[in-house]
Amino acid sequence: MSDAKQPPEPRRLRVVRDARAAAVPSPCPAEGGDVRGAAGGEPKPGEGAARKGSGDGRPVPRQGRPAQARGGTGDRAGRVPPERGTGRPRAAGPRPQGSGRPAQKRKPAQGRPPAAKTPADGEARRGLGGGPARPLAVTGMVGAAWCVGLGLVVLTTVTLVGWIAAPRTGLGEGLPGVFRTAVNFWLVSHHAGFSVPSGRVGLLPLGLILLPGGLLYRSGGWVIRAAESRYRQRVGVVQVSLLLAAPYATFAVMLALIARTPALRPSPGEAFVACFSLAFVAGGLGAARALSASRGKVRSGVGALLRLLPDRPRSVVMGLLGAMAVLIASGALLIGSSLALHHREAGDVYALLAPGAVGGALLILVEIAYLPNAVIWGMAFAVGPGFSVGAGTSVSPTGVFLGALPSFPPLAALPQPGPAPLLSLLALLAPFAAGAVGGTLVVRAMPSTVPEAAPLWGFVSGVATGGVMFVLAALSGGPLGGGRMATMGPSPWQIGLLTALEVGLAAACAAWIANWWLLRDRPESERAERRRLKREAAAAPAVEEEPEPPAPAPRRPPNADPFAFVESEPILRRREP
Repeated sequence: MSDAKQPPEPRRLRVVRDARAAAVPSPCPAEGGDVRGAAGGEPKPGEGAARKGSGDGRPVPRQGRPAQARGGTGDRAGRVPPERGTGRPRAAGPRPQGSGRPAQKRKPAQGRPPAAKTPADGEARRGLGGGPARPLAVTGMVGAAWCVGLGLVVLTTVTLVGWIAAPRTGLGEGLPGVFRTAVNFWLVSHHAGFSVPSGRVGLLPLGLILLPGGLLYRSGGWVIRAAESRYRQRVGVVQVSLLLAAPYATFAVMLALIARTPALRPSPGEAFVACFSLAFVAGGLGAARALSASRGKVRSGVGALLRLLPDRPRSVVMGLLGAMAVLIASGALLIGSSLALHHREAGDVYALLAPGAVGGALLILVEIAYLPNAVIWGMAFAVGPGFSVGAGTSVSPTGVFLGALPSFPPLAALPQPGPAPLLSLLALLAPFAAGAVGGTLVVRAMPSTVPEAAPLWGFVSGVATGGVMFVLAALSGGPLGGGRMATMGPSPWQIGLLTALEVGLAAACAAWIANWWLLRDRPESERAERRRLKREAAAAPAVEEEPEPPAPAPRRPPNADPFAFVESEPILRRREP
């Protein structure tokens, strides 16, 4: 720009521009720039005139932004441009707070909404252990494979020790035969039966369920801890159970097909049902335990599982657990006392077998594995129907009818044929005691304000106990080949029906009494509280209450028209019904 003198600016335009310059403060200089105006330097020749604009009415660039942001019209060295309309450099200093136009947010591009990132997104992709979450299906398959492999390792080791100690005991020919035998033991541990040339074998030891059940329990907890946060809910427990049980049952079917021999034929269908059911129940319990423990401290696994249930189902389950505890204790007491009384007969059977050192150890393991079956048979004896040890036999409080028995030491604890011992009749009180305990626990967990509802919930807990006894009786018995040994154990439907009636009636009576006792103290305490309040009110000095001031008359609104006409209510109007 030349140094020629510019023509004078019109007065009106100068006044308007001076007002704008006063209203819009200047921005602070760029950080690190050369502020020549603050240092007393002079602007470049012609710079002030360029900032003022020409007198032909052309618009002046809007102030409030650095010159570089407007596309290169300002000084690239970072110097502060002069003030609008004066030609003098601006004073350096911080920009006052709240001055200028507020910063505007940048709008997102059309057709692509901004992605909302929250801290919960990272947490949802992490497991309970803090590591990255894995897909639930993959985690379930890994957990199932881990349970199958570890269970096979344990049972193969035990089978191999028995084969080395007694190679002619029918555990298999060579290492492939030993492996097939171990696979059959693994299927038996899930209560999956098999067939032999003489018939089907379904009387399987329930104690072996503890091995795969414990592994699946731990695996279910691991799967839900490694899953994403959206699976860590009550519905996620069901999903974890299904995705763990499905591959586990698939592996079981494959192993059942591998282990088939002409002499021993496991059923693939029964293996699938048994393994799927055990994996679903045990894995679900483990997942529920881990889910409840992640929400707070718990004292026991049962308490953690009960925390996931609503109040009323929790009270029914507590009554069920109490009744089952009494029945299990009664069955264990009957079996233990009978073994103590017949220990000599059991010793004679053991001497007759002469298993040796290693065989004796394996025989003891088998006896321990069948111990839960014996306890359930004792519970069936206490309920009333008893159990059978072969076709045409019966062991119950009404009498003992026996035939030829297998050479197995625990069977020596059976009473002699004839009338049942008088002391065994005391076992018939066990289901009623179980019902009393269960009904009391139902009411203690959640009392009912309606007196008629408490016996109903007590009876419901008794019916649930009968259902559990039905399942246990079905699992504890089964055929032992063909012939007269095809009937072994208690009758499931008889045990379930009588348990539901006996325990249910006792629980209903106990729940009614316990509920009445708990609610009896509440009216007494309420009446005592009312009497105490009356005595305090009578002992307190009388205080004269001051009359309340009259309510002020409604004021006329200040802007109301004093000459406004108000239409009065007509005297003769229609009477409303």
